[in-house]
Amino acid sequence: VPDAIPAPEDVSAPPANAERTASGLASRVLRAGTGDVHPGPAANVTVHYTGWRAEDGAMFDSSVARGAPASFPLDRVIPGWTEGVQLMVVGESRRFWIPANLAYEGRRGPQGMLVFDVELLTIL
Repeated sequence: VPDAIPAPEDVSAPPANAERTASGLASRVLRAGTGDVHPGPAANVTVHYTGWRAEDGAMFDSSVARGAPASFPLDRVIPGWTEGVQLMVVGESRRFWIPANLAYEGRRGPQGMLVFDVELLTIL
């Protein structure tokens, strides 16, 4: 893991002002974006992100720390990302609290609830 980015103060649980979806995904806008176009469920997107484990605040991955954004189709990532990034518009930064069942539960990857800060750079 590259140089760790400290976990946000609210890493352990979503705050009262977080939006919640029917699936249990919680999020909060950190910086508003521009425009009104949202990516679809199979859109290719480019994002900057940092992920922490909610249980201990340990960073496990970060495109920001690597200095290179990540691009991928939304139908090839964990369900919490597929659902959450569709809520965003370009330029927006949002913090997600992704429950284990929408993350890597039962698969390779960090376990438990995960917290990601995501900035949507482009919809390809």
